[in-house]
Amino acid sequence: MLVIAAVAPHGGIAVAEATKPETRHLAAKTRSGMGELGRRFAQARPETVVVISPHNVHVEGALAVVTSGWIAGDLRDTPEPVALRCQVDRPLARAIRDSIRRARVPVAGVSYGGNDPEDAAKAANTMPMDWGVLIPLWFCGGRFEPPVEVVAVSPARDLDPEQHLKAGRALAAAVGRSGRRVGLIASADHGHAHAEDGPYGYHPAAAAYDEQIVQLIRRGRLAGLEKIDPQLVADAKADSWWQLLVLQGALGTTWRGELISYEAPTYFGMLCAAYAGRAMMD
Repeated sequence: MLVIAAVAPHGGIAVAEATKPETRHLAAKTRSGMGELGRRFAQARPETVVVISPHNVHVEGALAVVTSGWIAGDLRDTPEPVALRCQVDRPLARAIRDSIRRARVPVAGVSYGGNDPEDAAKAANTMPMDWGVLIPLWFCGGRFEPPVEVVAVSPARDLDPEQHLKAGRALAAAVGRSGRRVGLIASADHGHAHAEDGPYGYHPAAAAYDEQIVQLIRRGRLAGLEKIDPQLVADAKADSWWQLLVLQGALGTTWRGELISYEAPTYFGMLCAAYAGRAMMD
Protein backbone atom coordinates (compact mmCIF):
# COMPACT_ATOMS: atom_id res chain seq x y z
CA MET A 1 0.00 0.00 0.00
CA LEU A 2 0.97 3.64 -0.29
CA VAL A 3 2.29 4.60 3.15
CA ILE A 4 3.65 8.14 2.62
CA ALA A 5 3.93 10.76 -0.11
CA ALA A 6 5.82 13.99 -0.53
CA VAL A 7 6.73 16.94 -2.68
CA ALA A 8 10.51 17.36 -2.59
CA PRO A 9 12.89 19.72 -4.40
CA HIS A 10 15.80 18.58 -6.53
CA GLY A 11 18.08 21.61 -6.64
CA GLY A 12 21.62 20.74 -5.63
CA ILE A 13 21.63 23.36 -2.89
CA ALA A 14 19.20 21.13 -0.96
CA VAL A 15 22.12 18.80 -0.21
CA ALA A 16 24.72 20.11 2.24
CA GLU A 17 27.42 17.79 0.89
CA ALA A 18 26.91 19.26 -2.59
CA THR A 19 27.23 22.87 -1.45
CA LYS A 20 30.25 24.94 -0.53
CA PRO A 21 30.22 26.06 3.12
CA GLU A 22 30.02 29.73 2.18
CA THR A 23 26.76 29.21 0.25
CA ARG A 24 24.99 26.69 2.49
CA HIS A 25 22.95 29.44 4.12
CA LEU A 26 21.04 29.92 0.84
CA ALA A 27 18.75 26.92 1.34
CA ALA A 28 18.92 26.27 5.09
CA LYS A 29 15.12 26.16 5.35
CA THR A 30 14.91 23.64 2.52
CA ARG A 31 17.62 21.40 3.96
CA SER A 32 15.79 21.38 7.28
CA GLY A 33 12.59 20.48 5.43
CA MET A 34 14.32 17.66 3.57
CA GLY A 35 15.64 16.33 6.86
CA GLU A 36 12.08 16.29 8.20
CA LEU A 37 10.87 14.41 5.11
CA GLY A 38 13.65 11.90 5.66
CA ARG A 39 12.56 11.32 9.25
CA ARG A 40 8.96 10.79 8.16
CA PHE A 41 9.96 8.34 5.46
CA ALA A 42 12.06 6.42 7.97
CA GLN A 43 9.05 6.20 10.29
CA ALA A 44 6.77 5.07 7.44
CA ARG A 45 9.24 2.30 6.45
CA PRO A 46 8.56 2.06 2.71
CA GLU A 47 10.13 -0.89 0.93
CA THR A 48 10.00 0.93 -2.42
CA VAL A 49 9.98 4.64 -3.25
CA VAL A 50 8.45 5.80 -6.53
CA VAL A 51 9.96 9.10 -7.71
CA ILE A 52 8.28 11.16 -10.42
CA SER A 53 11.14 13.14 -11.94
CA PRO A 54 11.20 15.55 -14.90
CA HIS A 55 14.91 15.02 -15.50
CA ASN A 56 15.16 11.34 -16.36
CA VAL A 57 14.50 9.92 -19.83
CA HIS A 58 12.09 11.94 -22.00
CA VAL A 59 9.75 10.06 -24.33
CA GLU A 60 7.83 12.22 -26.76
CA GLY A 61 4.09 11.84 -26.25
CA ALA A 62 4.29 9.34 -23.38
CA LEU A 63 5.15 8.91 -19.73
CA ALA A 64 8.10 6.63 -19.05
CA VAL A 65 8.78 4.05 -16.34
CA VAL A 66 12.32 2.77 -15.75
CA THR A 67 12.39 -1.03 -15.89
CA SER A 68 16.17 -1.60 -15.64
CA GLY A 69 17.47 -3.72 -12.79
CA TRP A 70 19.50 -0.91 -11.22
CA ILE A 71 19.61 2.87 -11.27
CA ALA A 72 22.65 4.86 -10.17
CA GLY A 73 24.09 8.35 -10.42
CA ASP A 74 26.00 11.14 -8.73
CA LEU A 75 26.21 14.90 -8.51
CA ARG A 76 29.34 16.15 -10.23
CA ASP A 77 31.97 18.52 -8.83
CA THR A 78 30.63 18.56 -5.28
CA PRO A 79 32.72 19.29 -2.17
CA GLU A 80 31.82 15.84 -0.83
CA PRO A 81 30.70 12.74 -2.75
CA VAL A 82 26.97 12.57 -3.44
CA ALA A 83 26.16 9.29 -5.18
CA LEU A 84 23.52 6.57 -4.96
CA ARG A 85 23.02 3.14 -6.45
CA CYS A 86 19.62 1.52 -5.93
CA GLN A 87 17.90 -1.61 -7.10
CA VAL A 88 14.81 -1.02 -9.22
CA ASP A 89 11.61 -2.69 -8.03
CA ARG A 90 11.05 -4.25 -11.46
CA PRO A 91 7.77 -6.04 -10.64
CA LEU A 92 6.22 -2.81 -9.39
CA ALA A 93 7.72 -0.80 -12.27
CA ARG A 94 6.15 -3.14 -14.79
CA ALA A 95 2.86 -3.15 -12.89
CA ILE A 96 2.78 0.67 -12.90
CA ARG A 97 3.57 0.74 -16.62
CA ASP A 98 0.82 -1.77 -17.39
CA SER A 99 -1.72 -0.03 -15.15
CA ILE A 100 -1.10 3.32 -16.82
CA ARG A 101 -1.42 1.66 -20.22
CA ARG A 102 -4.76 0.09 -19.24
CA ALA A 103 -5.94 3.58 -18.28
CA ARG A 104 -5.34 4.52 -21.94
CA VAL A 105 -2.54 6.93 -21.11
CA PRO A 106 0.53 6.67 -23.39
CA VAL A 107 3.42 5.13 -21.48
CA ALA A 108 6.69 3.34 -22.24
CA GLY A 109 8.90 1.09 -20.19
CA VAL A 110 12.53 2.13 -20.62
CA SER A 111 15.78 0.34 -19.79
CA TYR A 112 19.46 0.73 -20.57
CA GLY A 113 22.13 -1.48 -22.11
CA GLY A 114 21.37 -4.97 -23.37
CA ASN A 115 18.51 -5.61 -25.80
CA ASP A 116 17.46 -8.81 -24.03
CA PRO A 117 14.89 -7.71 -21.40
CA GLU A 118 16.50 -9.96 -18.79
CA ASP A 119 19.84 -8.23 -19.37
CA ALA A 120 18.24 -5.13 -17.88
CA ALA A 121 18.52 -6.75 -14.45
CA LYS A 122 22.30 -7.05 -14.70
CA ALA A 123 24.48 -4.55 -12.88
CA ALA A 124 26.32 -3.65 -16.08
CA ASN A 125 23.07 -2.36 -17.59
CA THR A 126 22.38 0.29 -14.96
CA MET A 127 20.00 3.13 -15.80
CA PRO A 128 21.48 6.60 -15.16
CA MET A 129 19.96 8.24 -12.08
CA ASP A 130 19.19 11.91 -12.67
CA TRP A 131 19.37 14.57 -9.97
CA GLY A 132 15.57 14.70 -9.82
CA VAL A 133 15.62 11.14 -8.50
CA LEU A 134 18.90 11.26 -6.57
CA ILE A 135 18.33 14.35 -4.44
CA PRO A 136 14.97 13.32 -2.91
CA LEU A 137 16.31 9.78 -2.38
CA TRP A 138 19.39 11.17 -0.65
CA PHE A 139 17.05 11.97 2.23
CA CYS A 140 14.11 9.60 1.71
CA GLY A 141 15.41 6.08 1.41
CA GLY A 142 18.50 5.89 -0.76
CA ARG A 143 20.78 5.79 2.27
CA PHE A 144 18.53 3.77 4.56
CA GLU A 145 19.83 0.41 5.75
CA PRO A 146 18.87 -1.48 3.73
CA PRO A 147 18.26 1.07 0.96
CA VAL A 148 14.78 1.18 -0.50
CA GLU A 149 14.09 -0.18 -3.94
CA VAL A 150 13.18 2.47 -6.50
CA VAL A 151 10.80 3.11 -9.37
CA ALA A 152 11.50 6.20 -11.51
CA VAL A 153 8.64 7.68 -13.54
CA SER A 154 8.94 10.55 -16.04
CA PRO A 155 5.94 12.79 -16.82
CA ALA A 156 5.22 13.99 -20.36
CA ARG A 157 4.81 17.71 -20.85
CA ASP A 158 3.10 17.21 -24.19
CA LEU A 159 0.22 15.32 -22.53
CA ASP A 160 -2.65 17.23 -20.95
CA PRO A 161 -3.42 17.52 -17.21
CA GLU A 162 -6.20 14.92 -17.28
CA GLN A 163 -3.85 12.29 -18.66
CA HIS A 164 -1.41 12.94 -15.82
CA LEU A 165 -4.25 12.67 -13.28
CA LYS A 166 -5.30 9.37 -14.84
CA ALA A 167 -1.71 8.17 -14.73
CA GLY A 168 -1.56 8.99 -11.02
CA ARG A 169 -4.75 7.05 -10.33
CA ALA A 170 -3.39 4.10 -12.29
CA LEU A 171 -0.07 4.29 -10.42
CA ALA A 172 -1.90 4.19 -7.07
CA ALA A 173 -3.96 1.21 -8.21
CA ALA A 174 -0.81 -0.70 -9.13
CA VAL A 175 0.74 0.13 -5.76
CA GLY A 176 -2.42 -1.05 -4.00
CA ARG A 177 -2.23 -4.42 -5.74
CA SER A 178 1.50 -4.87 -5.14
CA GLY A 179 1.57 -5.96 -1.51
CA ARG A 180 4.51 -3.59 -0.99
CA ARG A 181 4.89 -0.65 1.40
CA VAL A 182 5.47 2.21 -1.02
CA GLY A 183 6.41 5.88 -0.72
CA LEU A 184 5.68 8.35 -3.52
CA ILE A 185 7.63 11.54 -4.25
CA ALA A 186 6.87 14.28 -6.73
CA SER A 187 10.37 15.64 -7.39
CA ALA A 188 9.64 19.27 -8.12
CA ASP A 189 11.25 22.66 -8.25
CA HIS A 190 8.78 25.40 -9.06
CA GLY A 191 9.03 28.75 -10.83
CA HIS A 192 12.49 29.27 -12.37
CA ALA A 193 12.15 32.96 -13.23
CA HIS A 194 12.54 34.55 -9.80
CA ALA A 195 15.79 36.42 -10.53
CA GLU A 196 16.92 38.72 -13.32
CA ASP A 197 20.41 37.24 -13.20
CA GLY A 198 19.14 33.64 -13.33
CA PRO A 199 19.39 31.52 -16.50
CA TYR A 200 15.72 32.17 -17.35
CA GLY A 201 15.59 35.84 -16.41
CA TYR A 202 12.83 37.40 -14.32
CA HIS A 203 9.08 37.05 -14.80
CA PRO A 204 6.43 37.87 -12.19
CA ALA A 205 4.66 34.64 -13.14
CA ALA A 206 7.25 32.68 -11.13
CA ALA A 207 6.11 34.17 -7.82
CA ALA A 208 2.44 33.99 -8.87
CA TYR A 209 2.71 30.31 -9.80
CA ASP A 210 4.59 29.40 -6.63
CA GLU A 211 1.98 31.19 -4.52
CA GLN A 212 -0.79 29.15 -6.11
CA ILE A 213 1.08 25.93 -5.37
CA VAL A 214 1.76 26.98 -1.76
CA GLN A 215 -1.89 27.83 -1.20
CA LEU A 216 -3.11 24.52 -2.64
CA ILE A 217 -0.77 22.62 -0.36
CA ARG A 218 -1.72 24.73 2.66
CA ARG A 219 -5.35 23.68 2.08
CA GLY A 220 -4.22 20.09 2.48
CA ARG A 221 -5.19 18.86 -0.99
CA LEU A 222 -3.97 19.39 -4.53
CA ALA A 223 -7.48 19.54 -6.05
CA GLY A 224 -7.61 22.47 -8.45
CA LEU A 225 -4.05 22.01 -9.66
CA GLU A 226 -5.36 21.04 -13.09
CA LYS A 227 -7.08 24.44 -13.39
CA ILE A 228 -3.86 26.45 -13.30
CA ASP A 229 -3.41 28.38 -16.54
CA PRO A 230 -0.80 26.61 -18.71
CA GLN A 231 0.45 30.01 -19.85
CA LEU A 232 1.25 30.89 -16.23
CA VAL A 233 3.17 27.61 -15.94
CA ALA A 234 5.10 28.44 -19.11
CA ASP A 235 5.88 32.03 -18.11
CA ALA A 236 6.99 30.91 -14.65
CA LYS A 237 9.37 28.36 -16.20
CA ALA A 238 7.88 25.93 -13.69
CA ASP A 239 9.38 22.49 -13.25
CA SER A 240 6.67 20.92 -11.11
CA TRP A 241 3.15 21.06 -12.55
CA TRP A 242 3.21 17.66 -14.31
CA GLN A 243 4.70 15.73 -11.39
CA LEU A 244 2.21 17.33 -9.01
CA LEU A 245 -0.68 16.33 -11.27
CA VAL A 246 0.44 12.69 -11.10
CA LEU A 247 0.69 13.03 -7.31
CA GLN A 248 -2.80 14.56 -7.18
CA GLY A 249 -4.22 11.66 -9.14
CA ALA A 250 -2.49 9.11 -6.93
CA LEU A 251 -3.58 10.62 -3.62
CA GLY A 252 -7.22 11.28 -4.46
CA THR A 253 -9.34 12.89 -1.74
CA THR A 254 -8.41 10.92 1.39
CA TRP A 255 -4.86 12.17 1.83
CA ARG A 256 -3.93 15.40 3.59
CA GLY A 257 -0.86 17.51 2.92
CA GLU A 258 1.32 19.55 5.23
CA LEU A 259 3.56 22.34 3.97
CA ILE A 260 6.91 21.95 5.69
CA SER A 261 8.92 24.66 3.95
CA TYR A 262 8.99 26.98 0.97
CA GLU A 263 11.64 29.42 -0.20
CA ALA A 264 13.12 30.83 -3.39
CA PRO A 265 16.72 31.40 -2.27
CA THR A 266 18.04 31.81 -5.81
CA TYR A 267 16.21 31.88 -9.15
CA PHE A 268 13.87 28.93 -8.50
CA GLY A 269 11.31 28.00 -5.86
CA MET A 270 11.85 25.02 -3.52
CA LEU A 271 9.12 23.38 -1.47
CA CYS A 272 8.87 20.45 0.94
CA ALA A 273 5.48 18.94 1.74
CA ALA A 274 4.42 15.64 3.31
CA TYR A 275 1.19 13.71 2.74
CA ALA A 276 -0.45 11.15 4.99
CA GLY A 277 -3.53 9.03 4.36
CA ARG A 278 -6.56 9.23 6.58
CA ALA A 279 -5.72 5.96 8.30
CA MET A 280 -2.24 7.22 9.21
CA MET A 281 -3.66 10.43 10.65
CA ASP A 282 -6.30 8.75 12.86
